[in-house]
Amino acid sequence: MKELGEAILKWGKGLGNDIVKVDMFLNHRIDTGLMFRMGEEIAAHFADERPMTVLTVEASGIALALTAAHALGDLPVVFAKKSGTVVQDDETAQAKVYSFTHKTESTIRVEKRYLPIHSRVLIVDDFLADGQAALGMIEICRQLDCPVCGVAVGIEKGFQPGGRMLREKGIHVLSLAVVEKIENGTIRLRDD
Repeated sequence: MKELGEAILKWGKGLGNDIVKVDMFLNHRIDTGLMFRMGEEIAAHFADERPMTVLTVEASGIALALTAAHALGDLPVVFAKKSGTVVQDDETAQAKVYSFTHKTESTIRVEKRYLPIHSRVLIVDDFLADGQAALGMIEICRQLDCPVCGVAVGIEKGFQPGGRMLREKGIHVLSLAVVEKIENGTIRLRDD
């Protein structure tokens, strides 16, 4: 997606060789117009798959999931929580995931009633690095007997194994932008 690539090059920063900092427009401060256009791009790509629900993980994937769900005809958005709460139902599907950004492992969980059996699910997240969040959400869908239509992400770190691993498993992956590498703090995008 050209507009997203331009925003990455204008506002993004590479930290070290593996961190893509895009908090100026994608997650801490959100460019709402861009976010809705990203959602429209995802919706156009996956419309024929007829998703019934959009699934993400808290917290920074929620905005993109919401815009994609809106563009798909105002589908419900479910987000997997990273910690239990006193109001959460005991009937949950759970999966352990490791966060590349936070360097922590957590158990993500979704109450079973939010994803009825056989609901067609589109997984949406802001980033794809090692693929652990996507695998965790896929596992939750498997536990609930919900087919996964695909995985859509705003930015894929092409130099990390997540996208390749998901594709090798036969999962339909859409990345709106792919960072090929980071050199001396400069982000290099893949030309597709």
